[in-house]
Amino acid sequence: MSTNSNQLEKVFSDDTYQLTGVAVSKDGRVFTCYPLWPGPHKWSVVEIVGPDTCKPFPDEQWNSWKDGDDGKNKWVCAQAVYVDNENYLWVVDPACPFMEQVYDNSYKLVKFNLATNSIEEVYRFDGILSNKSYINDVRVDTQRKVAYLTNMNEGGIVVVNLENGTIIQLLGNHYSVKHDPSFKLIVDGKEFKKQGQPVHLHSDGIALSPDGELLYYKPLTDNKLYRIRTKFLRNEELTEDKVEAAVEDLGTFAVTDGMIFDPTGNLYQGDYQNYKMVKITPELKQEDLVADERLIWPDSYSISADGFLYISCSQINKQPDYNEGENKRTTPYAIYRMKLPAT
Repeated sequence: MSTNSNQLEKVFSDDTYQLTGVAVSKDGRVFTCYPLWPGPHKWSVVEIVGPDTCKPFPDEQWNSWKDGDDGKNKWVCAQAVYVDNENYLWVVDPACPFMEQVYDNSYKLVKFNLATNSIEEVYRFDGILSNKSYINDVRVDTQRKVAYLTNMNEGGIVVVNLENGTIIQLLGNHYSVKHDPSFKLIVDGKEFKKQGQPVHLHSDGIALSPDGELLYYKPLTDNKLYRIRTKFLRNEELTEDKVEAAVEDLGTFAVTDGMIFDPTGNLYQGDYQNYKMVKITPELKQEDLVADERLIWPDSYSISADGFLYISCSQINKQPDYNEGENKRTTPYAIYRMKLPAT
């Protein structure tokens, strides 16, 4: 497949701060977030207002956390942003700076009304998840009123009943949420390591089928892909064994970070080993979508109302932590978009 750089249009770039998420509202507003990882940090959640400009969301106060502050009503380490099909913005704050430990039980999932930029609801995880958790990404089923999140540090699927506020973590001991120990992750020609040790990160990418019936998920540092019918996650009467038995192993696909479905059931993933985007058809056939050297660790995705796939590039593979202390980044952190082919 040849590289076609005309397919990617740059939406936003930031030469200083490392971004991860991207979310596009129905009226075209674009949001991103900056987790509190090693390196410079200013704001946590922002709305993009120009090709290289943004403003703190919802305001400066929420973006003003520093060590020692109460983190319950501020962003501590925002990881993901997501707009649901009713045009509400959801922000995932694992509140786990540098992926080490949750700060003062401040982990939360926050729902915003974009008509007013005000908070509708805050779901908190105290007493449900450990202080070693790192909630990573979210998908929301507005019809059944359920949110699903991945726990990347420990492995697990977190299920939030949005009506009564009940939160449970499932599959925490199942192989499908864990890095496959037999897989050796090669990125940029060498094994992906931190402080001399291979990096093993668990359930991260998550995607909900258009009808809400299937949840797809995968570990971050291997090529396996799994799914489960959501009825097994939503039934609080089921034993853990029954939930585990419902997991389907779909085999091996791209080594991706995030993933997203389009309305017709195609699943899009980034192949961060090969600087590509791929598409998995409803028949589970993987096809290359675009290869481009600018796709430096494609991280998160959003599909706009007018059919563009937005792609954030977090350049995780260029971080000093994974390169014996050397910063390998040469271009700005960026968000691109490409028109999805008509289906």
